[in-house]
Amino acid sequence: MRAIVITKPGGPEVLQVQERPVPVPLPHQVLVKVKAAGINRPDVFQRKGNYAAPNGVPADIPGLEIAGTIEQCGADVSQWKTGEAVCALLAGGGYAEYAVVDARHCLPVPKGWSFPEAASLPETVFTVWHNVFQRGQLKAGEGLLVHGGSSGFGITAIQLAKAFGAMVFTTAGSEAKCKACLELGADKCINYKTTDFAEALKGERVDVVLDMVGGDYTAKNLNLLHADGRLVFINAMQGAKAEINALQLMQKRLTITGSTLRPRDAAFKANLADEIKDKVWPLLQTVNFKPIIYKLFPLTDAAQAHALMESSEHIGKIILTID
Repeated sequence: MRAIVITKPGGPEVLQVQERPVPVPLPHQVLVKVKAAGINRPDVFQRKGNYAAPNGVPADIPGLEIAGTIEQCGADVSQWKTGEAVCALLAGGGYAEYAVVDARHCLPVPKGWSFPEAASLPETVFTVWHNVFQRGQLKAGEGLLVHGGSSGFGITAIQLAKAFGAMVFTTAGSEAKCKACLELGADKCINYKTTDFAEALKGERVDVVLDMVGGDYTAKNLNLLHADGRLVFINAMQGAKAEINALQLMQKRLTITGSTLRPRDAAFKANLADEIKDKVWPLLQTVNFKPIIYKLFPLTDAAQAHALMESSEHIGKIILTID
């Protein structure tokens, strides 16, 4: 099979097409003939040599989410049949014509959705559901602040939070990106390049912050949070270290938490998939959620897809397709 391989740590150009053996599913796995694969920031970090793949997955083939058809089921798999269309969360190996995945981490392709649209779901939906709704415990009537509102995580967080009755505030880096966030349902979007979001949101009720920035955003986030608020980190692109006021945390009873999904164990991801299928999947057939695909690239153009990801020009998801 063809696969996109990280030949050495470096820029997008180190991603090259190579022939690799088709993987063989273990008893609890399925082999998926991949039709589309999502591009995510962790793929970029892995390409640069800053995010090693967990044990048991290809160390040099990135890709955390795919959509395709089941080619073969492992001996212990009973919930899926060959030929069924699925999307799946992987710990790696998605940039290839075939990939193996724990059968419990697959979800059916939503009715009427294309494979590229379905491939845009797993990494973002799993991450947002766990961090915003499980760890952040966002409830109807509360306010959510999402940094990076036009990213894959952002567009998912906006739509899910609105679907469950929350107010949504976002930040983004251009007027076009802010317009896109508002069209998805955000109640307010601040262009962080021209306006201080902390000043712009004074007076708004912010109960949960989903942050992928870190650095000097941390103190601003804590200042904005309402009493009993929750700050949830899913990345720290501007710096992992920050100074906090412990007295402020105590006085406002704030919670700081966060998570990384990739290294979590298989049972955790299986339980998360079950809850998402029950709580989120029904929304995908309504007007409350729509996929936002910025650009499709053939598998062989993975380097160009990574270059676009790093430019931050996109709004929504970047997807690789396999003919």
